[in-house]
Amino acid sequence: MAAVWQQVLAVDARYNAYRTPTLPQFRTQYIRRRSQLLRENAKAGHPPALRRQYLRLRGQLLGQRYGPLSEPGSARAYSNSIIRSSRTTLDRMEDFEDDPRALGARGHRRSVSRGSYQLQAQMNRAVYEDRPPGSVVPTSVAEASRAMAGDTSLSENYAFAGMYHVFDQHVDEAVPRVRFANDDRHRLACCSLDGSISLCQLVPAPPTVLHVLRGHTRGVSDFAWSLSNDILVSTSLDATMRIWASEDGRCIREIPDPDGAELLCCTFQPVNNNLTVVRLQDTCSPRVGNAKHNVHVMNISTGKKVKGGSSKLTGRVLALSFDAPGRLLWAGDDRGSIFSFLFDMATGKLTKAKRLVVHEGSPVTSISARSWVSREARDPSLLINACLNKLLLYRVVDNEGTLQLKRSFPIEQNSHPVRSIFCPLMSFRQGACVVTGSEDMCVHFFDVERAAKAAVNKLQGHSAPVLDVSFNCDESLLASSDASGMVIVWRREQK
Repeated sequence: MAAVWQQVLAVDARYNAYRTPTLPQFRTQYIRRRSQLLRENAKAGHPPALRRQYLRLRGQLLGQRYGPLSEPGSARAYSNSIIRSSRTTLDRMEDFEDDPRALGARGHRRSVSRGSYQLQAQMNRAVYEDRPPGSVVPTSVAEASRAMAGDTSLSENYAFAGMYHVFDQHVDEAVPRVRFANDDRHRLACCSLDGSISLCQLVPAPPTVLHVLRGHTRGVSDFAWSLSNDILVSTSLDATMRIWASEDGRCIREIPDPDGAELLCCTFQPVNNNLTVVRLQDTCSPRVGNAKHNVHVMNISTGKKVKGGSSKLTGRVLALSFDAPGRLLWAGDDRGSIFSFLFDMATGKLTKAKRLVVHEGSPVTSISARSWVSREARDPSLLINACLNKLLLYRVVDNEGTLQLKRSFPIEQNSHPVRSIFCPLMSFRQGACVVTGSEDMCVHFFDVERAAKAAVNKLQGHSAPVLDVSFNCDESLLASSDASGMVIVWRREQK
């Protein structure tokens, strides 16, 4: 029954960022002590029914105290850094290589945190299933949160004081992807079509490039941080995926594409970091999308494709994104289609569910998923860039990933692989913000809940189309990359 206590710890960790926001060291001590006490209680032999009752009551009490859970990818999802159980992705990879007994009956690693995502889904459904998407959740906690924010508008909240630093080590070659490390304020990585990846540190000053990862023989199209930030997975036009150790920049493994095709995107599965989709998942496995119209789920511990984890799209796979629990995967191709897949958490198998044609012949260059657009409105959404001179916001209307257009925002995008993101923090203010690159060489901010004049801010400073944007975990810094190889880190004004 130890798994029940692991689920309890997962729930505690998910809410941990709400505790003493100005004293992060206390939060760390608290969750460590909780883990210690739960391990001791797990040995006490309490009846299973009593343990399940405690888990249910604990979740209900925390929900009443702090409000609905926020995004696992946001800074409030502090559990991401705790539910590693002090074990990194690299540790788990070594387990696979050193101890075959670490595999389950089907040859797949069991995920410790799987239960926490199941619990989250159950709790969300129990509390909000009777409310239509987008409806306001009238809780006293939400009112208190809004009061904490004061009268500061969303526009004022996303005002930036200027450039914090400019990285130009990749100048003359496009930087298609820039990403802050998970739950990290000062570690940044970017990949370039010059075939390299830079790992940067912003503090202490001056910001520095810690490592330049070299090994790909052609341009690097995409990369992803593992949940524990100890490894990165990269995809390249040289038809290989590489796994890197972030601490020293060494290449741990090179995995050729099963089809011998250019690899265009990757993402980690949010629950099982042993799998990647090429795109990649946030466990040991990434998912990968390639130039032969295929999506593959790869086990990065073995370097092999997962059985049943491949599917074919109508075009070259350019963008991938999971929902928060990791059960739905969306893939966008260069012919304007978005496919949703059901992901089997136990086996890594993909089952094609739905297809949406955004616009025939318009490449889908970015997909970003979010379960909660604002802190008070349950509205699962996808943010899409698709070379239509618009940023598109879709509502996810069912558990198979069916999409319904909610609204659009004007940007310039005709041909470049521009990307966009949801702001990572749940706003205490009215409204919710998204950020996108644009071919007009600007970074644009939009309030997705404002009916008119949705533009919140625009940052100018690039001399080429802006391809990607990334916030750090507390939104104090924003990084943007462009087609000329420049990466700008912007500093937000302190309120």
